[in-house]
Amino acid sequence: MPNRICLNTSTILPLPLLDKIRLTAETGYDGIELWTRDILEHISQGGEVRDVEKAIGDNGLIVPCWISIRRWAEADDDEYPAVIEEARRQMELAARFHSPFIIASPPRRPCPVERIISRYRQLLELGRQVGIRPTFEYVSCFRGVPSPALAWRILQQIDDVDATMVIDAFHNWNSGATCADLEAIPVARISHYHIDDACRGKPAGTQTDADRVLPGDGVIDLHEEIRLLRKKGYEGAISLELFNRELWERDPREVLGIGLERIRELLT
Repeated sequence: MPNRICLNTSTILPLPLLDKIRLTAETGYDGIELWTRDILEHISQGGEVRDVEKAIGDNGLIVPCWISIRRWAEADDDEYPAVIEEARRQMELAARFHSPFIIASPPRRPCPVERIISRYRQLLELGRQVGIRPTFEYVSCFRGVPSPALAWRILQQIDDVDATMVIDAFHNWNSGATCADLEAIPVARISHYHIDDACRGKPAGTQTDADRVLPGDGVIDLHEEIRLLRKKGYEGAISLELFNRELWERDPREVLGIGLERIRELLT
């Protein structure tokens, strides 16, 4: 089965949500990754959740993943019940859109691994109750879980068949991950793949989300990463995820068109 090419809405952040959905479909993407904030902004402007459901359905898009549950690991004991209740609400919203996964963002600051393991297990159980799988994320510019190697070690200790992780090209490169780090992760534990590139002129370990650029405009060997994923037999979603302010100021249709063309070239 060919990989489905999707768009993370952060790539064209300033647009209203229904315009993002329409353009994603018109430029040829198979799906769209939604954020809870997308829905909240739409509602704040007088819209309803069913508007978004209809737009997704009318445009024939899938929702491969939802973003995101935050503060689940670093919340103190007094705050944690409220965080878990919010996580449930987000899971229920994501499940309404038939998203198979919702991202569990890692802590921004160092956090005891034992707490991360315990609380991610709780998220997995909550997800089973709701009907969605929380998928673990590593973020190279956070200090909690900055690399795929550490994320995979945590998942191994959790030892739960539903425990998965997002693979992200930018965070792989920015954290100094090696091919061996990626080869160690079983394909069944990969929920989906975020594709992006890293800007030229800034070394790995110093870049942030805003430094991401379109595939092919940066320094990451995306051909090698795609080769590794294919060797594993990865057939999941590949989602373009950028947070680049310069791209936000360009014609979004042009940005989406270039991104899709570049990803298709990598897959041929």
